[in-house]
Amino acid sequence: MGDSTGLQFVSPYAFEAMQKVDVVRLAALSDPELRLLLPCLVRMALCAPADQSQSWAQDKKLILRLLSGVEAVNSIVALLSVDFHALEQDARKEQQLRHKAGGSNGESILVSQLQHGLTLEFEHSDPLRRLRLTLSELLAIMNKVADSNGEFFLKSSELFESPVYLEEVADVLCICFSELPSLLPIVDVAEALLHVRNGDWFLCLLVANVPDSFNEVCRGLIKNGERQDEESVGGRRRTEALRQLCQMNPSQALNIRAMAVEECHLPGLGVALTLDYKPVTADEAVSPLVSYVSGLLLGTNSKVRTWFSMFIRNGQQRKRESSSVLWQMRRQLLLELVAILPRSRSTHMPNDGDMEEEGSSGYSGLREEHVVKASALLRLYCALMGIAGLRPTDEEAEQLLQLMTSRPPATPAGVRFVSLSFCKLLAFPTLVSTPEQEQLMVMWLSWMIKEEEYFESAAGVSASFGEMLLLVAMYFHSNQLSSIIELVCSTLGMKVVTAHAVRVAVTNNLSANITGFLPIHCIYQLLRSRAFTKHKVSIKDWIYRQLCETTTPIHTQLIPLIDAYINSILTPASKANPEATNQPITEQEILNVFQISAGQGEGRRQRYSITTQLLILYYILSYEENLLASTKQLALMQRKPKSYSAALMDQIPIKYLVTQAQGLQQELGGLHSALLRLLATNYPHLCLVEDWVCEEEVTGTLPLLRRMMLPSNTCRYTQSQLHQAFQKLPSSSHRLMRILEHLTLLSPGDLIPYAEALTASMALLLEPAVPRRILQTLNKLWMGLNTVMPRRLWVMTVNALQPSPKLLRQQRYTQNDLMVDPLIVLRCDQRVYRCPPLMDIVLHMLNGYLLASKAYLHCHLKETADFDRQNQSVSNLGVSDTPEVTREELKNALLAAQDSAAVQILLEVCLPTSEEQELGTNTESLLRSIRGSMPGKLKLGSLVPRESGDVENAEPEGGLLSDLREVQCLICCLLHQMFIADPNIAKLVHFQGYPQALLPLTVAGIPSIHICLDFIPELLAQPQLEKQIFAIQLLSYLCTQYALPKSLTVARLAISVMGTLLTVLTRPKRFSFFMPTLPCLVAFCQAFPPLYDDVAALLVQVGQVCASDVATKARDIDPLIARLQYMKEKPQEALALGGGSSKLTLPQQTAQELGGTDPDVQLCYCVEATFMDIVSTTLHGL
Repeated sequence: MGDSTGLQFVSPYAFEAMQKVDVVRLAALSDPELRLLLPCLVRMALCAPADQSQSWAQDKKLILRLLSGVEAVNSIVALLSVDFHALEQDARKEQQLRHKAGGSNGESILVSQLQHGLTLEFEHSDPLRRLRLTLSELLAIMNKVADSNGEFFLKSSELFESPVYLEEVADVLCICFSELPSLLPIVDVAEALLHVRNGDWFLCLLVANVPDSFNEVCRGLIKNGERQDEESVGGRRRTEALRQLCQMNPSQALNIRAMAVEECHLPGLGVALTLDYKPVTADEAVSPLVSYVSGLLLGTNSKVRTWFSMFIRNGQQRKRESSSVLWQMRRQLLLELVAILPRSRSTHMPNDGDMEEEGSSGYSGLREEHVVKASALLRLYCALMGIAGLRPTDEEAEQLLQLMTSRPPATPAGVRFVSLSFCKLLAFPTLVSTPEQEQLMVMWLSWMIKEEEYFESAAGVSASFGEMLLLVAMYFHSNQLSSIIELVCSTLGMKVVTAHAVRVAVTNNLSANITGFLPIHCIYQLLRSRAFTKHKVSIKDWIYRQLCETTTPIHTQLIPLIDAYINSILTPASKANPEATNQPITEQEILNVFQISAGQGEGRRQRYSITTQLLILYYILSYEENLLASTKQLALMQRKPKSYSAALMDQIPIKYLVTQAQGLQQELGGLHSALLRLLATNYPHLCLVEDWVCEEEVTGTLPLLRRMMLPSNTCRYTQSQLHQAFQKLPSSSHRLMRILEHLTLLSPGDLIPYAEALTASMALLLEPAVPRRILQTLNKLWMGLNTVMPRRLWVMTVNALQPSPKLLRQQRYTQNDLMVDPLIVLRCDQRVYRCPPLMDIVLHMLNGYLLASKAYLHCHLKETADFDRQNQSVSNLGVSDTPEVTREELKNALLAAQDSAAVQILLEVCLPTSEEQELGTNTESLLRSIRGSMPGKLKLGSLVPRESGDVENAEPEGGLLSDLREVQCLICCLLHQMFIADPNIAKLVHFQGYPQALLPLTVAGIPSIHICLDFIPELLAQPQLEKQIFAIQLLSYLCTQYALPKSLTVARLAISVMGTLLTVLTRPKRFSFFMPTLPCLVAFCQAFPPLYDDVAALLVQVGQVCASDVATKARDIDPLIARLQYMKEKPQEALALGGGSSKLTLPQQTAQELGGTDPDVQLCYCVEATFMDIVSTTLHGL
């Protein structure tokens, strides 16, 4: 905005005085400076203040005294005297008019037809008309900006351009905004001012008079700004306005720069502010400009990097302009570069004799205080040229070469500088363009090789030029530039890079704290280029030794190294030589790493660090995953690399290590997340949601506080003492409880030595008279151990809970046995099914092994499928082998059979035993609170009425809380999870069917059972009568539990199916079908009263069919059909005449007297009883 060059802006001193309302400072301002702030000061003096303190009263007097001698104050007071309410109403009407007219300026409510130009009208107008003129012009610009769709325009406005009236217009603008803030949002006003001449001046005055709006205005301008500000006139004007605002408030300049970076808008603004302002505590070694640009290009935010790179690329395409922010930045960087050069140097090189002289003119040393700044500049120019595509000018290239060939002192910073210079030469060889420059670089390389040993010894660093030169040789090697390889290798004195690499010593205690070029970088590059396999050099031992010599924080190159190593094991270097692969780490070497941690607690010192163990674990899991993923390619090459045995995996404490890694996430980088991904894929049973929740309870704040309360010299119980306490139960209950309570204070890692004693004695807790508290404490300890050693714990628990040897020969199961057949878990002692704490453990193991079985079968199928198919295709040419889809279907069928069998066994466990039935346990009590005393529930299979004191309405002994009820709840929770995880299991189980007595339990206890509504129509369509009966009974309970529109639709379908079956079933099948299903109609009507007519019609139809069959036998039977029609048409009178339910009793007695064993007679009275129940339920509901 060069159009406001001659105007006076608000000074930083004046703006700070306004921000702090420092009256003393304001009094020290000159008259021209004070004139710019009059609108705010006049309002401050005239308006009633919120601050009623004595100090403000004194300050207000000083402000009045300050304003008393200024003539322009009178005009501002006159502006404040108008009726702003009426003015705002007219302004809003004009806004609506402009919006309807599409932005045309033909009519105006604020201003009538102008007789003269806008400037003359403003001069001759009273204060109110001045406000109207300015407001009308401003609203017109704001409306045009809103309709411009982001396209910039410059509005020619006489009012905002006349130099004579700029101050008066600024006064009017400030007063309008202060008095009409809702009409004129500050950000919208700022956007409008960008489109007029002198807009930056008006904007600065407006913000100076409302200093609290500074951040809001700046953020709004940046948020609405262009991504590349130098590409358009609007962007450059916006940047200039923000620079003027920051000149007025320099303390906020860096915050405004941060806003621009955050939004990725206006990159030129960020550079300009960096050039304009230097922080108070600037780093003398590195300039603010170098730090800022390096942070953008070399930071981790790719979005910011791309945004700023585009600024550099676009800026180079335009013609060089001195006003361009990019060229100002390049000039400043060049000045900083020249300032640290030793002295002026030319590209004319001395002869060899001159090189011997230390004081030759071309080789001045770089001063030590400039080395860090020189390194930062080199890194910045590398980023500018490599990432942002900067094309250096001849002058920049010349000075860069002069800096690169400077000889630094022998310090760690000097070593770093030489390394950067060498890398820059490799990355940008185009810097060397003349023979003189080429000779200069060759001499500098000779000096670097010659001085490498001296620099390493004098600087005291462990990584100098040697490793870097080796790395360079390997880069050339990967590109297969044989002539350059020989040249570099001869320079280094090495003929075979790989043979030298394996002899390089590993880095002791390798961590991220060790910087520079290390042997691991060399090995990684050689692995990627497959140099070891090409030259048949074994690298396995070196990698194993390096993995064993690691510590935290983890070095970033370790995980890529392992990935490259695994790839070199499985993938040959070339198809012509499929055996050209590296050897995997042996099982014995892996066991050596875990020999102490496996099965031992945290008390003993580990030989290998936790980092080594986690890296080896990552190697094994990643190796197995990649082996499975590569089976097809390996089968084509007739290669089958060896997989690690299940016995090895059983000895590795996977869950314990992952738990340890969780607390070291900051130091392990991405290793923890990579391990979790591998576990979720290959060991899903170790990633159960309930396990993570349990870990929070075990490792949370409360358990930690309890352990802190445990004295260090407290009595520690041994495993033998725990075993003896178990053996003496129940007499030793108190001692056992004391030991178990002590164990709860230990961490899960410290509990590992007690795992065998705890699990081996579980069967003893099944004896009677064992306190419940002991069982619950054991459950808590088991869950704690499950967080660190789940697989081994599960095997021990399954073996411990087997039936007594007297009843069945015991067998010692292994981990593999349980993964092949998860149902082994349920072949436990029958007493476990009525011991809720132990049943909880069994269900947890069952869920885990079902998941483990899925992963095991998937791996087994993938492991064998490709090799079997390849072998078949080779041996039986021309014979089509078994399709892959068949193998997959067989696997899915096996898994479905396992899951459904587990569900059926668990449902069977929920049934009460004969002893429990004698005690009055009733599985239907879950639904009692929902369905109430539903009459239809009395007559599912019998017509005999129950007495008033029936068990149905009586609570079982001991109340609802019993071991059976608790076990039922645990099983229902597991089934709920299984149905959610795979709805097909629910469908399969219900197509198989289960005892009708369990329906009240499953419907009320499994929330996800409502998905059965999706497939009940399919179940009704099955040809088997039993499945149709089960579907209708299930639907009756679902309708009561879930009275949804979908339930109503399915219920209508069921009634229709029943009506259809009535017409096609034979007499015996009709009795078998309708006797158990007719009472279900009561539930349909209770849940959905609109079904009453359909149900009544169906009952009448069934009654007619049955009555006609009875009539053919000439039996003297009540006029059933007439009664049914009467009850259908007048249910209330029928119930009243019958005396409530007494009408139901008489036909039942008659049926027994008159041969009630006849199926048709029983069905007739069942129809009538169902009808009476529906009528009774409906009337009671009303």
